[in-house]
Amino acid sequence: MTAREYTWRGRFGPMQLQISQHTFTPSTISTLIAEELSIEGTDVVIDVGCGSGILSIVAAKLGAEAIYGVDASPDVVEVASGNAEAHGVGDRIRFHQGNLFAPLPYDLQADVIIGDVSGIPDTLAAFSGWFPSGTGGGASGSELPVAMLEAARARLEPDGRLYLPTGTLQDEQAILDTARRLFGSVEHLTERVIPLPGQLADSDVVRDLVASGVVTLGRKGSRSTWTARVWLLTSPKQ
Repeated sequence: MTAREYTWRGRFGPMQLQISQHTFTPSTISTLIAEELSIEGTDVVIDVGCGSGILSIVAAKLGAEAIYGVDASPDVVEVASGNAEAHGVGDRIRFHQGNLFAPLPYDLQADVIIGDVSGIPDTLAAFSGWFPSGTGGGASGSELPVAMLEAARARLEPDGRLYLPTGTLQDEQAILDTARRLFGSVEHLTERVIPLPGQLADSDVVRDLVASGVVTLGRKGSRSTWTARVWLLTSPKQ
């Protein structure tokens, strides 16, 4: 495996992580989720779209009893497990390679789900180079997050919590409509306005997505911006 070092400067940082050519590099959204993450000592956590394993590591350092990380990256087990071991929490985290919840035991239930899956349109993912796989969350960027939410509802314990990132670079409303239909309780935790690189903002790809209503951009001075948000979803009590 060829890897490079990345310095995580979010919660519990700085931490050195190994990032391979297949690993999604932690982003502003990763940092926002980490800051909002609340864990109790008996919590079982599922980290969907775990990438380097950083949010699983944060959950472990917050005291989670057991964490299961899942990612489609072909070397996620090697990369994320190495990062967890390096930061002293490998005994409580198990990483799995595959799509969403498919690699996990069918009867595994969680108190907390971290749902940080790819959530920008495929055309933007391919053009931006942000994702090693070159693919995003579907044509509108909502398809994969919606599928994650549909599957997550059955994986959460009653009164369980799901941390959901969204943004204005995707069909955000479709994701939130699904979240409210399935969970009822959808609480806005935090958001951040992020500049969009000029080569993206001026591209035909982004212009087409804005024209179709999938992407919504703001302005700060001369720069185009987008907004990242984190939500807390709570499953109904039985």
